[in-house]
Amino acid sequence: MLQVGQKAPDFTLINKDGEAITLSSFIGKKVVVYFYSKDNTPGCTRQACAFAGAYNGFLEKNAVVIGISRDSVASHQKFAEKYNLPFILLSDPELVAINAYGVWQEKKRCGKVSMGVVRSSFIIDENGNIEKIMYDVKPDTNPQEILEAL
Repeated sequence: MLQVGQKAPDFTLINKDGEAITLSSFIGKKVVVYFYSKDNTPGCTRQACAFAGAYNGFLEKNAVVIGISRDSVASHQKFAEKYNLPFILLSDPELVAINAYGVWQEKKRCGKVSMGVVRSSFIIDENGNIEKIMYDVKPDTNPQEILEAL
């Protein structure tokens, strides 16, 4: 389990435009990494749109926003275009970052148990250390909570 103060696990994943993005390339800026389960689902869409609506606030705080799910690059591209998402979306089909951040967990829904991504957010400081960890976040309020924490 990750702890506040420890070095954030580095990763390199592909964004919606097919470019490799490495977390450690953002040293010197605050980074918000949020994990969600699937593009175009109700909760994940509300969360992404809430991040988009608050995006200028993140820019004012010199913070980079990165959303990560298992979806494909093509799915992310369509999702970003459909909802005008101005932040980085990364594809993690191999669960590289998802496992490194411990958000691939057992979930119970309608009495059925399965593995999936727990909606989670991490604030990473300018030195690449974890500043705040938020698990099981609410899609509508999570971006505002993060802005307040920044």
